[in-house]
Amino acid sequence: MQKVTVDEIQQDLFKYLNQVEAGKSFIIMQEGKAIAELKPIQNRNKQQRPFGLCAGEFSVPDDFDI
Repeated sequence: MQKVTVDEIQQDLFKYLNQVEAGKSFIIMQEGKAIAELKPIQNRNKQQRPFGLCAGEFSVPDDFDI
């Protein structure tokens, strides 16, 4: 993971955001210390599983909660 300073990010924010959008991650440094991580959001377009996807594939016994 590449390290960049706060000043570098401020000078060209869109350059770094475009790289993040392409999948790259950065550690943001200030005064020689890591203060944040800039990385892509995972599972941005992940769809929820449809309700009843496994209907009929198994059954719950009547004494399940006893």
